[in-house]
Amino acid sequence: MINQCFQTKGKNEIWLGNLTYIPTKAGTLYLSVFIDIYSRKIVGWAMGNRMQDQLVTDAFNQAYHRERPKEGLIVHTDQGSQYTGARFQDLLRKKKCKSSMNRKGNPYLMESFYKTLKRELVNDAHFASIEQAQLEIFKYIETYYNPKHLHSALGYRSPIEFETNSL
Repeated sequence: MINQCFQTKGKNEIWLGNLTYIPTKAGTLYLSVFIDIYSRKIVGWAMGNRMQDQLVTDAFNQAYHRERPKEGLIVHTDQGSQYTGARFQDLLRKKKCKSSMNRKGNPYLMESFYKTLKRELVNDAHFASIEQAQLEIFKYIETYYNPKHLHSALGYRSPIEFETNSL
């Protein structure tokens, strides 16, 4: 639907969703994120020890309840089973959102976020437990990435600063 043309005129027009994994000494943690392409803000996220569709629906529901988007929101993901499955597609229909998909692993703006997260937090962390990883990722998103991380595409402003100054 959007063919990597990631430009909008305002917030909550297009969200990107994707999953990644975070290694810990106690096992693998999976992270599902939804990002608003307008401001690069992480609008919703969820973590768990299994890569299941519930993880994706939890992240989407968090984003939806926080942001309260208007009808017609485009939700762009890859074609992973968590996104193509009935649970997530039914949720999008119920919320009157439009589903858009590229081939597996392809929403590059999401991949850019995950690359940044792993470079700035994960690669040198060597998390001892899944709980430690969850806490550090929570802090990274909520106290650093959204309010403080500067983006060249936003005129070297953070996602929250960009949204605040654009309203």
